[in-house]
Amino acid sequence: MASNLVKAGHEVTVWNRTPGKTVEGASVANSPGEAARGQEVIWTCVADTKAVENILFGPQGVQESLTEGQIIVDSSTISPSATRQFAERVSRSGVDYVDAPMTGSKVGAENGTLVFIVGGELAAIEKLKPLFAATGKKFFRMGETGKGQAAKLAMNLQIALIYEGFAEALTLATKLGIDAETLLPLIEATMVRSGVVEYKAPFVLKRDFTPNFPLRLMRKDIRLALEAAKEARVKLPGLETVEEIYDMATEDGNENLDYAATLTLLEKWAGVEVKGATAA
Repeated sequence: MASNLVKAGHEVTVWNRTPGKTVEGASVANSPGEAARGQEVIWTCVADTKAVENILFGPQGVQESLTEGQIIVDSSTISPSATRQFAERVSRSGVDYVDAPMTGSKVGAENGTLVFIVGGELAAIEKLKPLFAATGKKFFRMGETGKGQAAKLAMNLQIALIYEGFAEALTLATKLGIDAETLLPLIEATMVRSGVVEYKAPFVLKRDFTPNFPLRLMRKDIRLALEAAKEARVKLPGLETVEEIYDMATEDGNENLDYAATLTLLEKWAGVEVKGATAA
C-alpha cells in the first residue's frame, strides 16, 4: 500500500513495528509519533485492536503529534466499539478518524486493487479519495465511524462460513469417491459458485497453503465478530462452530498457514486428502 502511494506521487513517511522494513521512495521514521508529525493523513494497518491502540496512544505514539485538521485512517480489522472509542479520543485534538478495513488480500495490496470498506464523515472521506484510488479499485462508505469495521466483520463471517462449506464438501466428496477436479466444474456451473471458491480452489488443488490471509488473522476476525455479536445480543451458531475448527487447526500448528489449511483438519478426521492432478 505504501509503495503504491509513493508510485502515485504522494510524499510518504513509514514506520513499521518490525525494525528494518522500508519502502523505496518513502522516508523512515523512528516512532509512530515521528511518522505522524506534520502529516495531513496518518494511515495505520496492523494486526489487531491492541496494536492500533498502542500505535495511537502508547509511548511515542501518534497522539503526541496530533494537530487539528489531520485525518487518521485505520485499515486494520479491529473491534467496531474500540474504533468508536479511538475516534472519540482523537476528536478532542480536532482530528477526524476514518475506519477503512479492506479486502483483497496480499495480491490486492501489491497490485493496488484493494476494496476499502469505509466508515467516517463524508468530508474526511472526500479528502481521502486520491489515496484510496492509488491503493485500491473501489471503496464503499458504510456509514459513520465504526461502520466500516462492522461491515468488514460481516464480510469475513461470510468468507469463513463459505470456505468451511467448500472444504467440508470437498472432504465428503473425496471420501465418497468423487475427485475434486470433477466436482469443481459442477460447482462453477451452478448457484453454489462463489468468489471465495473461485479464488481458493486453485490453491487447494495444488496443496498450496502459503498465507495470502493467515489462519491466525481469520481466527482473530471470527473472534471479533463473535464479540461484536455478543455486545449486540446476536446469536451466531454457525460461526461459533467454525471458531472451534479454527481453534483445533491452530492446535495442529496451522496458524501461520493460509486459512484454507482448515481443510487439513477435516481431511485428517476423514482419512482422505483432497488434491488435483497437478498435486498428485
